[in-house]
Amino acid sequence: MSETVDNKVTILVLQHPQEQDRVLGTAGLLAGGLANARVVVGLSWRNLAHALGAPAEPRDWGVLYLGSTQIKGPAKGLAPLVAVDAKGLALPDQEAARAGLKGLIALDGNWAQAKALWWRNAWLTKLRRYVVVPDGPSLYGDLRREARPDAVSTLEAVALSLQVLDGDAAVREKLLVPFRALLAKARQDGVRDSKRDRRVRR
Repeated sequence: MSETVDNKVTILVLQHPQEQDRVLGTAGLLAGGLANARVVVGLSWRNLAHALGAPAEPRDWGVLYLGSTQIKGPAKGLAPLVAVDAKGLALPDQEAARAGLKGLIALDGNWAQAKALWWRNAWLTKLRRYVVVPDGPSLYGDLRREARPDAVSTLEAVALSLQVLDGDAAVREKLLVPFRALLAKARQDGVRDSKRDRRVRR
């Protein structure tokens, strides 16, 4: 059993309904691997507090933005987590952009599903925006197709984010342990990403 990470920044995963039955989905692994995490399934919520199920101030929260990860200029060396403005441009003071952050939202689903969640929830645009810049391809490899070559799983994106926000490089590896195990078993069993069979088994 992998070690639970006592994360300082709360993680809220908004999961598209069509993603919850994916065999190789990672939201469940995140919820089980983090002390402060919540996964909610749906398409839209009235506001942050509604999605979180508790009072929350939007100014204290951020969202993993779906914009381009082609960070250029002075911010290029700021990977793996870059705070950006509404136009997707890196903010000049990255430390200030992360200061006081209490929670981070990740949109869970394939590219089209994540975009649907973004557009259906206008309140997300009021949150601080961050872009994850991976240091390599997703561990999924050929097990799951991604819309973009720089796309990674929700778990990988959150792990990279917490590595920066919690200031602990070990956080990422701790979160990746169960994910690596899931993928290893899938490869061993010849399983590719698909929908789970929801029929009752005898």
